[in-house]
Amino acid sequence: MRIGIIGAGSIGTILARRLARAGHEVSVANSRAPETVNTAALTTGATAVWAADTTTDADVVIVSVNMKKIPDVAALVSKAPAGAVVLDTSNYFPFRDGVILGLGDGQTESLWVQEQYGRPIVKAWNTITTASFASKAMERGTPGRIALPVVADDDAHRAIGMSLVEQTGFDAFDAGVIADSWRQQPGTPVYTTDLTADQLPGALAKADARAAARRRELMIQILDERTEAEGTFPGPDFLLALTRVLFQ
Repeated sequence: MRIGIIGAGSIGTILARRLARAGHEVSVANSRAPETVNTAALTTGATAVWAADTTTDADVVIVSVNMKKIPDVAALVSKAPAGAVVLDTSNYFPFRDGVILGLGDGQTESLWVQEQYGRPIVKAWNTITTASFASKAMERGTPGRIALPVVADDDAHRAIGMSLVEQTGFDAFDAGVIADSWRQQPGTPVYTTDLTADQLPGALAKADARAAARRRELMIQILDERTEAEGTFPGPDFLLALTRVLFQ
């Protein structure tokens, strides 16, 4: 498939590398010129392009930007072919994204994203840290393989999203429709807790939308305090232990 990735940050870079390795024709862009795209994204055959060219003739468009930037890239997404599948990896963090009208405690982030794009989306890859995404990919059938929830209103689009998640090294779990995607937002039991496919259903069922927002903010507070005390951002082991204690 022809896959255009908008956003060449840590997650976008890994996606570009793995999906190109899987045999897809991948183009990737940041908000600047093609030559400024992280070369790590291009090591397996992905091509750096201008952002305006990522959606041209794309079968799949993956948007991997901070939520505050979604209105800025909406015009690019709208230029994708009518049949293109749009996948979104974003999460809402008010400290980083600012207060976004229409979002708040208990509201479904992906419904807002879908409204910005004016077309259906698939939500995927938003529940894993960069560290786990980079280091914990496994072959299908490997015991302990991490599972990632995938939601979409269109069954065919969800199936494509799940196939791509599998190709990046993780079990894909059908988590239903976009209206249910709040169950995988920051602060919920599945968010960055590295669960398996057997563990995921129970964790999704335990999600509490309003508690999730409070737990998300508590996580940020603890990380800020730890960073200030130690002079460096906590490592992945600390972050995993923290999210499991706070969110589950």
